[in-house]
Amino acid sequence: MTPARKIINDPVHGFITVDHPLLLDIIAHPYYQRLRRIYQMAFAHLVYPGAVHTRLHHSLGAYHLMSCALTELKSKGFDITPDEELGAKIAILLHDIGHGPFSHALENELVKNVHHETISLLIMKTLNEEFNGNLQTAIDIFTDNYPKPFLHQLISGQLDVDRMDYLTRDSFFTGVAEGVIGYDRIIKMLTIKDDQLMVEEKGIYSIEKFLVSRRLMYWQVYLHKTVVSAEKMLVNIIRRAKELISQGIKAEAATEPLNFFLQNQNADSFIEDNLGVFCRLDDVDVTCTIKNWCMHPDKVLSLLCNFLIDRKLLKVKLQNDPFPEDFVADKKREVMKKLGISEKEADYFVFTGEASNTTYNLADENINILFKDGTVRDISGIDNALIHRHLNTTIKKYYICFLRT
Repeated sequence: MTPARKIINDPVHGFITVDHPLLLDIIAHPYYQRLRRIYQMAFAHLVYPGAVHTRLHHSLGAYHLMSCALTELKSKGFDITPDEELGAKIAILLHDIGHGPFSHALENELVKNVHHETISLLIMKTLNEEFNGNLQTAIDIFTDNYPKPFLHQLISGQLDVDRMDYLTRDSFFTGVAEGVIGYDRIIKMLTIKDDQLMVEEKGIYSIEKFLVSRRLMYWQVYLHKTVVSAEKMLVNIIRRAKELISQGIKAEAATEPLNFFLQNQNADSFIEDNLGVFCRLDDVDVTCTIKNWCMHPDKVLSLLCNFLIDRKLLKVKLQNDPFPEDFVADKKREVMKKLGISEKEADYFVFTGEASNTTYNLADENINILFKDGTVRDISGIDNALIHRHLNTTIKKYYICFLRT
């Protein structure tokens, strides 16, 4: 029989209490335990060696902050039933369960045109059947079909517990102090009006710090040029393997689940029909396969795999404007000559792209501030020099990856 309560010692939040049998059963499920084998930050550990925490760590942390937020809101007199509280906790536990190997780096590569949130919902529906319909409230909250929108906003928005945890956790494990946010004060300042999640007026400065920290973390960590290089190399490895397979050239993966997704083309119902296979995929499948392909007879595939395994990454340059075509062409000619490969094959070693980040997206779930006089204003409309200027402006940088000479 599953115990009714467990204490988990988390390096970021301290002791996390899981106090419901259904929550414990979900955590013990193989689909959830798979998150232990998926890095939260993909290749960030190549730059910040401590960044080896997993999706499971983050999921439990977000669950903890959800528990804190619900407790705070209830203490302020807002009506949250036990069923709603359990549903919100389940929803945040499972919000990232649909991530595949290396998370965002391989999204849309192994399973085309399917976002991880779509897969998360499919898994939640599968678990709902397995647990006799007890996840229905969680599904309704996750899909924003529940009558109290603030519960969904705690899971998915510009000030949700998901972001609060990953900024705090990623900052902790990378050692990047700029990402530290006052999540505890933000949670204390949460309130509700007309079933919408808001922040009390005195929490404005904590929200400013939150937005600025998020922006700094994106450019310093998530979009760090070395991380971008490694992730794009991984994508090119998978694309090269698929290209070889389409030509009838053998490129066997190290495990059957990964082999299945490499060998099969996606159809509309592909992921629904093969969800069980997907839920056996994790970072280990990909890493072992890359190690095996280091000895593959195809020069392009073997070189890319060796470079990634040995951390001999493609060089990256960033700038504010697109790179001139003649500059890119020169880099391709250099790699063609050095490696003795064709122009088409050189595309795997020399390529361009763009990275962008918006501090606050007005098209997304807004951060509303509730003032003492009862008025409500969006954070972007508050006259404050720190965040008001260009708050909604998207910062874009262009990059080129090329082989070091």
